[in-house]
Amino acid sequence: MAYTPELRELIKKVEATRPARLERARRGENYPALTMDEREEVLSKFHPDYQKDAKRIVRVGPNKGDSLQDQVVGLLESKSIIRPDKVNLNTINHETDVLVIGGGGAGTSAALMAEAAGCKVIIANKLRHGDSNTIMAEGGIQGATQEGDSPYYHYLDTIGGGHFTNQPDLVAALAKDAPLSIAWLESLGMMFLKQDDGRAVTRHFGGSSRKRMHSAGDMTGAEIMRVVRDEVRNRGNNITVLEFSPAVELLLDEDGKCAGAILFNMETREYSIVKAKAVVISTGGFGRLHIKGFATTNHYGATMDGVVMAYRAGVANKLLASTQYHPTGVAYPEQNVGLLITEKVRGLGAHVLNIKGEQFCFPLEPRDVESAELIQEAMAKGLGIITPTGRVGLWLDSPMIEELHGPGSVRKELPAKFIQFERHGIDISKDPMLVYPTLHYQNGGICVNGNSETILPGLYAAGEAIGGVHGENRLMGNSLQDIITFGRRAGKNAAAYIKGGVELKKLTLDHVVKFEKELAEAGIENPQIAPILLPDYSTDEVAANRWPEAVTEKV
Repeated sequence: MAYTPELRELIKKVEATRPARLERARRGENYPALTMDEREEVLSKFHPDYQKDAKRIVRVGPNKGDSLQDQVVGLLESKSIIRPDKVNLNTINHETDVLVIGGGGAGTSAALMAEAAGCKVIIANKLRHGDSNTIMAEGGIQGATQEGDSPYYHYLDTIGGGHFTNQPDLVAALAKDAPLSIAWLESLGMMFLKQDDGRAVTRHFGGSSRKRMHSAGDMTGAEIMRVVRDEVRNRGNNITVLEFSPAVELLLDEDGKCAGAILFNMETREYSIVKAKAVVISTGGFGRLHIKGFATTNHYGATMDGVVMAYRAGVANKLLASTQYHPTGVAYPEQNVGLLITEKVRGLGAHVLNIKGEQFCFPLEPRDVESAELIQEAMAKGLGIITPTGRVGLWLDSPMIEELHGPGSVRKELPAKFIQFERHGIDISKDPMLVYPTLHYQNGGICVNGNSETILPGLYAAGEAIGGVHGENRLMGNSLQDIITFGRRAGKNAAAYIKGGVELKKLTLDHVVKFEKELAEAGIENPQIAPILLPDYSTDEVAANRWPEAVTEKV
C-alpha cells in the first residue's frame, strides 16, 4: 500500500525542513537531550507504565500485593490447563538430563552449553525451533570489545538506562560476559558487520556512552538464531528438538526439586511427560498480551508461559509491571503494523518528526523516554499523522541516511526494512516511514541470580523470561546480549548442578493443587486458564473453538 495523495502532501513538509536539519547534523548539532528532571516528567505523564488505569493488585502467590497490568494479573491468578488428578505421572514419555523450555536464542544457547558439558538435552519449543523474538531482533548486540570501552562502562550505561532499578549481579554478569558472548558467536560462524581492515563496526545507540553496538545489517537476531540453530543440528543425537510442543506445567519431585514438565503436542493435541534432572525456562516475553491495546513487535507465541508456570511452582517475578514500548514501530502500511524499526535508523541519523516536519526530540534518548515524547507529541499536542485506517503516527526521516552516508546506505545498512517497505510500494531511501511506539519487551520476569538459578532447585531461567537485568528500561542491544549471556550461564550451571548428583524422587503436581486452593480461598471465581499458548484473535462467532478451553475438556 503506497502512500496516499494526502500522505504525499504531508511528506512535502518533511522534505521542506530536511535541508536545514541536514546542515545542522553535518555540523554535529542535534536536538537537545532532556535533563533527568525533564525525563522523569515526560515519563510520569505519558509513558503507559506510569498510568494507573488498567492495573490491579495480585491476590495470590509470591507476588501477592503487587500492582500489575490487568492482563498479567489474569495470567498469574490462572488455573492450570492440567487436571492433576487425571494425570498418570508414572508414565514417562521422555527422560533427559536437561529440559529446555523454549527454543529461541536463550534456550538454544543453554542447550549448547549443557550438551558441551556432557548432558543429554531436550528442547521443547512452542512453534518451530527458532520461532521467537530472537529471530525478529534487528539492530544489534552490545559488547565492550573496542578500545576506550570496557565492561565497566557497559555496566554503568545499563544501570543508568534502567533508572537504577536493575539487579546489580545480573548487570555485572551481562557486562562481563558480553565480549565472550560475541567471540563465541563468531566462533560458531556469525557474520558481524566489519570494516575493510576486519575490525568490528560498532555504533552508538540510545543511552550509550561508547560505540558498543555490533550488528549484522538489520537482521542481527536472525543471524544469531541461524548459527546457534545450525550448531544444535551439528551436535548429533545429544540434543533432541520437539517442535510444536510447548510446556504447560512444571513437574516437581517429592523433595520440591524441579523434575521436568508436561508438554502439549499442538498437532495431535496429546500430552506427554518429560522427566528431567534440570529445567531451563526460556519462553520469552508477553507482547501478545497487547498491554493497553498497543500493537506488538513480538512473535506469535509471546504469551508469558514460563512466568506463569514458575509462579505456580512458587517462584516470584521481578519488575513485571515494567513494559518496554519501542519508540518506532510501523504505523503504516497496515500490513506492517507492529513491525520494529530498529533504533539503528536513528543512530544512523534519521530524525523523528511531527506533522509539520519539525524535529521535537533528541533521537537517541533511552527508549522509554523517547516513546513518552512521541506519545506526547502525537496525542497530547495533536501533532501526529492519521493514517487511512485511523492509526496515529509520526515521521521517521530515513532518507537523511542517504544524505549523510551516501547513496545506497539505506539498502546496505537496513536490507530487511528496505524490502519490507518496498513490497508495499514505499522506497524508504526516498520517503520517510510512519512510526509510533509499539509494545516490544517484557522488562520484568522470573527472579534469578547471576548464575541463572531460581529459588527452586533444578530450575533455571534465561532471556526475556527473567527480570532484573534491565531494570525499568532496557537499552538497545542488551536483549540479544541477555539471551546469550544468561542462556549460556543457565546451560553451564544446570549441567554443573546435575554433575553434583541429582536423585529425583516421585513426581508430583502437588504445587498446582496447592495454588488452585489458594485461588479458591482468595475468592477468585472462574480464573483464566493458562498458559494461553497462543493469543486469541477470534471473533465471538468462533468462541466455541477458542484455545485452550476446548483442549482442557480432554484432559
